[in-house]
Amino acid sequence: MKQFCLIVFFCLCGFAVRAQVLVKVVTMDRSTRDPIHHVEIALSGAVNTHAFTSKKGEALFKATPGDSIKIDCEHLAYASETRDIVVKGKPQDTITVTVFMRFVKTQNLNEFVVYPKGVPRPVFKSERVSVDDFEFMPDGRMILLTYARTKKKGTELCLYDGEKILGEIGLKEPGNELIRDFRGNPHVVTNSSVYGLTAEDGKVYVGELQKDYYFSYIAPIVDTTISKYFFSNFDPNYPAFGYYTFGAEDSVYRKIVNIEDDLMMELYRSEYKWVDIRTKLWAKEMENETGIDAEIWVGANYFTQSIYYKELYAPLFERNDSIFVFDHYKNLLFSFDQEGNKRDSIPIFYHLQEKQTGWQKLLIQDQLTGQIYSVYEKNGQVTLRRIDLATGELKESIPLYYKYPDKVLIRGNRVYYTYREFETAQKKYLYEEKLPFEFPEASMLNGDPVTQQ
Repeated sequence: MKQFCLIVFFCLCGFAVRAQVLVKVVTMDRSTRDPIHHVEIALSGAVNTHAFTSKKGEALFKATPGDSIKIDCEHLAYASETRDIVVKGKPQDTITVTVFMRFVKTQNLNEFVVYPKGVPRPVFKSERVSVDDFEFMPDGRMILLTYARTKKKGTELCLYDGEKILGEIGLKEPGNELIRDFRGNPHVVTNSSVYGLTAEDGKVYVGELQKDYYFSYIAPIVDTTISKYFFSNFDPNYPAFGYYTFGAEDSVYRKIVNIEDDLMMELYRSEYKWVDIRTKLWAKEMENETGIDAEIWVGANYFTQSIYYKELYAPLFERNDSIFVFDHYKNLLFSFDQEGNKRDSIPIFYHLQEKQTGWQKLLIQDQLTGQIYSVYEKNGQVTLRRIDLATGELKESIPLYYKYPDKVLIRGNRVYYTYREFETAQKKYLYEEKLPFEFPEASMLNGDPVTQQ
């Protein structure tokens, strides 16, 4: 009896399997009648399953005649569709359900131009104003110093996010340039004052500082660490200066390196020999009053006015946990730790033979990656050369697209500069060029090197 029941059971199961039919769901575009692939088909009711349509717009399911099934069709670019069917037909038949879907997810995009590496992209252009100078805020937005016709007739400060002007404010007197302090905060310099700049809710705010106070007490600070301040006593009228540390905890000053042009210092002091008696008497009187050598008084007031005198250029930069000082007069690159302790010194030669190489007495640090680039110019063609801080050698050579660019700045593996095309009525635009590599971000100095020109 048991064997007979099992035989009947298996026969019924086989009949039930054979009694199934094939349901083919076909999805098509309502307008073009083209098949739509990758449509998600979900069946619910007597059959619960889902699948995606093939390139022919088809999806296959098995069902039993008499089943009530709900078919849901979903696609990112089409409106959803639903069909309710009752499966009919004979066993092993194929039932086709065609679903026409309406294309609705359409959007007209504005023109977007992809600029390859080495090709300039206009970051800011205007038919009304020219960009005279620019700086980045700590949050990545830009401060633009602009003017309509000439700087003498007035300048404006604009807060720019890379796409639109968020706010602008006029200045009481024309701005000469934008600089940054050791915290990375931008300032605008005028003939009589320095104005600190902040931005909040799309508005630019300015706070006036005394110019002498800023350049005496704020500008000399070139970096800060957790416990140390790094500053210099640089004077443009003296061919020597030093870098110092100041301990915030113990209030101790310490010189970490002295920068001096020996030949320039010899010429500087020897100027005393060639001046007239009246000038020598004046210099001696100043020496008695101040304790500063008469030779220095004469050198500062006379030799610095000659064509032979050149200001010193030996900037300090920070990258990650190291401080770097480029001594272009001893031909050495010094490295220090964050406490000001000397680690190493390596020879450098990229700055020699300025007339042949076109070196512009300028190093620029990427504000985000910390990479340092030396700037060269020949016949108006500006070229950047990356400096390997481990060896002091020059690496990649990157020529800029336009000749004679103004205010070159590097941030996030991109070069920014202002430029106006020659013999055109175009205003001065702000451009950006991608560098041919992607260095990661690093921690570094926020402000401008005090000796950077």
